[in-house]
This record gives sequence, structure tokens and C-alpha cells, in this order.
Amino acid sequence: MKTPPPALRTVVAVLATAALTACGASGDEQAGEQAGGSVTLSFLTGSDQSTVDTSKALADAFMKANPNIKIEIENQPGGSEGDNIIKTRLSTGEMSDVFWYNSGSLLQALNPAQTMVDLTGDPVLANVQPDYLPVVSQDGKAFGVPATTLAGGGILYNRKVYERLGLQVPKTWDEFMANNEKIKAANITPVVSTFKDTWTSQLFVLSDFYNVRAATPNFAADYTAGKAKFATTPAAIGGFQHLADVHAKGYMNKGFGSAVLDQGLKMLIEGTGAHYPMLTTLLPAQLENYPQTATDVGFFGLPGTDAAKHGATVWEPAALYIAKTTEHLDAAKKFLAFVASPAGTDAVTAAVRPSGPYRVKGSKLPEDALQVAKDLQVYIDQSATSPALEFLSPIKGPSLEQITVAVGSGLTPPAEGAAQYDKDVEKQAKQLGLAGW
Repeated sequence: MKTPPPALRTVVAVLATAALTACGASGDEQAGEQAGGSVTLSFLTGSDQSTVDTSKALADAFMKANPNIKIEIENQPGGSEGDNIIKTRLSTGEMSDVFWYNSGSLLQALNPAQTMVDLTGDPVLANVQPDYLPVVSQDGKAFGVPATTLAGGGILYNRKVYERLGLQVPKTWDEFMANNEKIKAANITPVVSTFKDTWTSQLFVLSDFYNVRAATPNFAADYTAGKAKFATTPAAIGGFQHLADVHAKGYMNKGFGSAVLDQGLKMLIEGTGAHYPMLTTLLPAQLENYPQTATDVGFFGLPGTDAAKHGATVWEPAALYIAKTTEHLDAAKKFLAFVASPAGTDAVTAAVRPSGPYRVKGSKLPEDALQVAKDLQVYIDQSATSPALEFLSPIKGPSLEQITVAVGSGLTPPAEGAAQYDKDVEKQAKQLGLAGW
């Protein structure tokens, strides 16, 4: 999924002086770069606070170590609006030198071989864990480095509410719904929903993939080949059904259709909401205003039907990429090499407490990592995780967030929503030229 990313803001942070004009380097300026003169890199990144803070930490630390290279940051919206900006700027040749974007299926739609610098075999990738490279690759060529930590996708929950009501972390959907009933009886919102930020409506479906894979191990391959469909695979309909279930039971907050991500996180952290289907990576930005986030919010994988097979879906980190149109390739590569190094992750850790493990060799979770990171580490240690579907298949339909809003609002039956999504992904599969479609 759009690993994340995310909340809509309009922050624009400029971290450097205008040593070069925005339109790019002139011939004299390029010569100056080669001679070790000052260079300015443009860096397009996200607008949710965690991404803003991470990007600033990386840029600041890099510029301190490389005073001749300045980085100018620009922030873009999240969700489908941000996707369209990325696609437009790449197609028109107006992309920044370096940009932050998703890994996995959404990368495939950007036609990276034509729009991004191929980093295959480059020293830039020396510290990147090998099992991360497939999610930033196409046709065997790698294009990005991990920009942040691994994220868990599932249920963020208020541990204080659980303690007060004597609840246990559920390992099946029935146990989860039983907890919701007790929470509702205590006049606390059981399931926080923020459908104004439409991308947040997808988590019940996307984070259910661990359970889909447990029930149908070949689903990702068959789905990519056009053989398996959401609407005709009982386990795959489950996520859509979950959306319908919590709405039908009245477990969602009042005004869920107009609520936004920041409101949902506030409800969860303050305990007026008990559960929030969400990514762990959204929590570090809440620490400044809500320091209790570090200890009061926990994580568990979306429960399935078999307690013995309980696990969690994980999202590989978003990545930094270099646009082919850059006129400062050496400086851009130097920045990416720093990002994908222990020095880079240390810079991030100093500014943003990790919400999951890094994908960089030599990087470790600090002792004061968020509780959700510790909870996620348990699943990893137990080998009870699966990458989200978008990391195992290049197909992710662009309209899922609109479909899940409709299903979660009680406007579209779950089976119909699954069928709509099958049609949505068919369009993308054909655009990608995949066999079997």
C-alpha cells in the first residue's frame, strides 16, 4: 500500500540556500560540481509528519557530513493525489533529483527502467539487505534504497484500555469482535475509522493478506497470473467482510466518513478509541504531542480464523529513487548511499524513534524503540509474518481506497466490493502487459 504514506498536509521545508536555480544546472554549474563545487539536490518527499521528520533528519545529517552538497526538500500530498503528482512529474521530465516513493507494486506502475536511474551493482546498495532488493526492482534491475523502517500493518490498540477492561490480544476474528463488544459496552469506540483520508480505509483488506496466504499459499502467484480472484477466493473476501462487519455492528466512531488520520491517531492514543487498523510507521510523529504513544499503543496482526496460525502482514520500507533527468547523478548517489548506511539510520533514529526494524546491514533497534516495534519484532522472531500482497505481486488497483470506503460505509456489499476490485486490478494488469490477463 501507499506506505505508506499518507496524511494530507501542505508543509514545504527548504533546507538549503539556492546555490543553483530550480530549473537545473547550467554547463558552468555542472563543471563546478565535477570540480567539487557546491551542488543543490532537489528532494521530493511525503507530507505525513513521520516522513517529513525522517527526510529532514537524513538531509540535515548528510549536509553536515557533505557541506558542498545542499538538499532542498519539497513535500507532496499522500494517497492517490500524491501518486498522480509523481507520475505526472516523471512523465514530463520535471521530477526532482531524488524522490521518496513506495516500494512494491506501486513502483512497477512508474515504469522505472525509463524514468529512474538503475542502481544494480552500484556501491550505493552495498549496505541494503538483499531480501529488500526485490521490492525496489523490475526485470532484475534495482532502483531504490530503503528510506525508513519495516512496518507492521494490522491493528494498533490502546494497551491501557485493554488493561482496564481485562482484555487479551485476540488471535481470531471472533475473539476480536468479542473484544469490540466489551469495549462498546464501556462507551469506548471499538474501531477507529478515518475515511476522509481514503487510503486509511484499506487496512482491513491489505493487512489481512497474512491470513489469505496462510489459507491459500499460492494466491499471490495465481493472482498475478490472472488465475485467482478476490471475489472467488473465500479467504480473500475476508478483508472486505471485516469492513462490513464492524460497520454493521456499530463499532466505528461517529463521523468516520469525515474523520482524518490525525484525529484517528489522537482517539487511539488518548483511549477514546481502542483499535485502529493502521500501519505502525505512523506513530513516531505522535511522540512530541503524545509521549505516551511509545508505551500505551501496541500492535497485533489482523486476526484470522485459526489461532494456531496467527501472524502479521508487514510492509517493506518506502524507498528513495533517483530520477533519470537528474543533472547531479554523483551527488544523488552519494546521498542515497548515506541513507542506506548505519550512519543514515542512526540519524533517523535520533530524530524519529523506530516503529519497526531497518533494512540496512548493521542497523539495530534501540532499547527505547516504540512498543509497536517490539510487538512487531516478536512476529518476525517467530517467523509469523508475510509481506503485503503488493510486495509479492506487481498488481494493485488504484481504486481500492474508494471501494473500501464504500464497503466500510455500508454502501457496497463485501462480495460486490471484491468483484469491483477484481475489475480494477484487471485494468492495471493489462497496462503492465502481464500474461494471463
